Amino acid sequence: MALQTTWFVLVFVLLIGYAILDGLDFGVGVLYLTLKDERHRRAALQAIGPVWDGNEVWLLTGGGALFAAFPAVYATVFSGFYLALFLLLVALIARAVAIEFRSKVDSLRWRRVWDFVFSLGSTLAAVLLGVALGNIQCGVPVSEAGEYTGTFLGLLNTYALSVGVVSMSAFSSQGAILLAHKSQGAMHEICAGFARRCCLMFILVYLGCFVMAFVGSGSTRYSFFTLPHIGDAFGSPLPWVLAALVFVALAACMVAVMRNRFGIALIASSTAIGGMLALAGACLFPRLVPSSTDLAYSLTAFSSSSTQGTLTAMLIIALIGMPIVIAYTIYVHWVFRGKVTEGEGEY
Repeated sequence: MALQTTWFVLVFVLLIGYAILDGLDFGVGVLYLTLKDERHRRAALQAIGPVWDGNEVWLLTGGGALFAAFPAVYATVFSGFYLALFLLLVALIARAVAIEFRSKVDSLRWRRVWDFVFSLGSTLAAVLLGVALGNIQCGVPVSEAGEYTGTFLGLLNTYALSVGVVSMSAFSSQGAILLAHKSQGAMHEICAGFARRCCLMFILVYLGCFVMAFVGSGSTRYSFFTLPHIGDAFGSPLPWVLAALVFVALAACMVAVMRNRFGIALIASSTAIGGMLALAGACLFPRLVPSSTDLAYSLTAFSSSSTQGTLTAMLIIALIGMPIVIAYTIYVHWVFRGKVTEGEGEY
């Protein structure tokens, strides 16, 4: 049981790392079209250009860890969420292609097309990731055999869409704070305004979703979603501690943004996002895929894991590989920590 618990935590650690780091890139993409000046758009891309593809390593590592440690969960989620994950993949590819292609042809129309693709891909990915998490939180129809029995439209429920709005708001706040932190002059003033509005929206929509979760967990009178396992989880102190951490981080983020301390705001925003996912994991444990058909059919860390030998071998690999990934990530972000310019650049 210790190995299964360890891998449950590791999967969420990898997802947290991805959400914080690629959330910066998604946020820049969501806000990108609101930057009307070509120099500002180039500067925005320069802010994420050296790091965006490295940030995606965390998603690949998280997916690989899920496949190796909990293959039954991987199979159920990827079959049940097939169309949604296909759209996510298209969005991620479109975003990457847009970043690389926008300046390959010296044409305003060409750049505008790829600018739209970049922003659309980023926004769609930000929403879809939240919708996926929302569905996992409220449970999906899984049979006793561990097979997904729902439909694509069934994934578009009220709570999951609300979490999608939260994820887009969180990433928008991340991106706006990053741009305000790394920009100068007129662009800095514009992005500082974005950061204040996005941070406030992040706080409000998360608070609304948090209240919705408690409504769904405390009563089955509301037919649009029920979250009984989340209500049960709050019988232990850990979820309360994590919830307090999230709200303290959100408050610190808002205060820092209002005082133009965007470096501190970025740390606080990242802490809030990490705390949100940690809270989601604490509420789910030991379930990785709660079943809305019957909670007894849920796929848990203990019922859907690989063999002890596989988990042990994977843990050894993780203990070697994760420090390398963490060190590489810190090094790259440190090297490119400076301000961006509004002049002509690679993008």
